[in-house]
Amino acid sequence: MKKEAFQKQTLPDAPGVYFFLGAKKEILYIGKATSLRQRVASYFSSDLSEKRSPLIARMVEEAKTLEYTVTDSVLEALIFESNLIRTHKPKYNTIAKDDKSYNHLIITNEPFPRVLVVRAKDMTEKYNETDILYHFGPFTSATLFKDALKVVRKLFKYYDTKQPIEKARSKMARGQIDFNRQIGLYPTDQNRGEYMQTIRHIRLFFEGKKDTIIKELEKQMWSYAEKERFEEAQVIKKRIHALRHIQDVALIKDENRTHQDDRSVRIEAYDVAHLGGQDMVGVMTVITGGQVHKSEYRKFKIRSVDKSNDAAALEELLQRRLKHTQWQLPHIIVVDGGAVQKNTAEKVLRTAEVVIPVAAVVKDEHHRPKRIIAAPSILKKYRDDILLANAEAHRFALRYHIQRRDSAFLPSD
Repeated sequence: MKKEAFQKQTLPDAPGVYFFLGAKKEILYIGKATSLRQRVASYFSSDLSEKRSPLIARMVEEAKTLEYTVTDSVLEALIFESNLIRTHKPKYNTIAKDDKSYNHLIITNEPFPRVLVVRAKDMTEKYNETDILYHFGPFTSATLFKDALKVVRKLFKYYDTKQPIEKARSKMARGQIDFNRQIGLYPTDQNRGEYMQTIRHIRLFFEGKKDTIIKELEKQMWSYAEKERFEEAQVIKKRIHALRHIQDVALIKDENRTHQDDRSVRIEAYDVAHLGGQDMVGVMTVITGGQVHKSEYRKFKIRSVDKSNDAAALEELLQRRLKHTQWQLPHIIVVDGGAVQKNTAEKVLRTAEVVIPVAAVVKDEHHRPKRIIAAPSILKKYRDDILLANAEAHRFALRYHIQRRDSAFLPSD
């Protein structure tokens, strides 16, 4: 595939899975990405053979077209990639096909099924077909898979004991189970029916059917609400929110480490502009790896504030942004202002149960950056990107405000 052909395509800066296709539309290679745009672009560098391998360089030469599918999170991209490789067995994913050391995920066929990680070579040696209820994999990166399961663990509580639950007789085994229940790793006080629903949801999740799980949980939540079992409904609501806003920053960091770059860290900056509270607007700008992504900039007309109150306007701005669940969540949020604005942003995030670090850019009397309020690790690594994002937000907000103000003076038709 020629670089010119790739440049004609517009790939989103979002997680997903990409497919290199041959002359007959056969799938040559399947890969996952934190950012489809940046990851696929890396295949068209002049030193691809040295950075990746001669095999991958040959694959790109053979490929004629490229297709992709966007996912809601890096975790779902990892799972989707594994399922597709297993189904299609692409020519250039030979390592993922043949290497017996890669990890697989199995759900055991037991009264209380366990969710276990096994190597391919152990699949036939330790288990037979009747022992396994469901099987997923291979997962080609041990580090990514390990951190992926930590994320899955937060979504679903499951058993992964060495022995089946009903066979755990020793005091040590029972003690380990009780301890893991206390720290929230294993289910607590659940009957088998509830646990089997969890197992079913894990299966659906690894089959890429998250929407089915959410629909079932929403039905269950409303059923609880109608019966005035509000505490149980709230638990289900939080579970739905966790599924819709999967927090997989660890996977993104691992992905960055794997590809030896930090280009996929997404920074969103917010600013508001007005004249004495009139024609108040807010904006969102996006920076990824030091590059602006103007196609993802967004404008907001502030509705709930009719006087000069930047913090209240910022609160509305962030609340409305978080309702767009189809947009990729950022890894860092930047606000214009000081502690008040930073606290406002963090309050909105807490209410929405979203964990994203916030940086605030404090300005002097000439509206020039004076200092940044942020965690030292973030400030050290992303200082320049934070300032760029903030400058873009200020420029974009001012421009939008002027447009709104000028349009108000234009005669109507």
